[in-house]
Amino acid sequence: MKLPVVPDTKLVAEATDLVRQAASPLIYHHSRRVYFWGALRGQRENLRYDPEILYVGALFHDLGLVPEFRTARRFEIDGADEARRFLLSHGIAEDVAQLAWTGIALHTTPEVPLHMAPEIALVTTGVELDVLGLGYHEITEEQRAAVVAQHPRPDFKRQILAAFTDGVKDRPDTTFGNVKADVLAHFVPGFRRGDFVEVIQTSPWKE
Repeated sequence: MKLPVVPDTKLVAEATDLVRQAASPLIYHHSRRVYFWGALRGQRENLRYDPEILYVGALFHDLGLVPEFRTARRFEIDGADEARRFLLSHGIAEDVAQLAWTGIALHTTPEVPLHMAPEIALVTTGVELDVLGLGYHEITEEQRAAVVAQHPRPDFKRQILAAFTDGVKDRPDTTFGNVKADVLAHFVPGFRRGDFVEVIQTSPWKE
């Protein structure tokens, strides 16, 4: 199986330039790999999807970790909002742009996006392969080598965890109920994760 082709369009070129200029090489190469892993999964499962929308979802999925795009909200929403803004500015219909928004917003939510449109699901499968190694053996050794040759991952595990920590440490409340709480628990001294049971027990309801 050949590697998927990156669409040769003005939209894709401008998305690539935006992320390459705004993000670190770590985030840029990670995001490109996410596109390839997701597209390979799509090929293997014979899914029909819009490659431009998948590409923007993959490229922008961690943009909320970049200082230029950070707000006080969850980093996933920051990236999702920027992807939607970018797509709408390029004449993409609102409902199509929403696919990219949803794929980015849900990419740290296990299982749920896998039951949604391919443009959404494949962002998550790409992220899960590149960060967690899920589906590693479903990609051939030759395919993995070809993608990593284009987009290397030296010291990736340590560096991506550092990027996650830096990107959310100043908005710890946004990690409630999601995987980034694990990151802060490991790397930010004194961090105390939100507790769902405590929230219920201390709510203003008497019973």
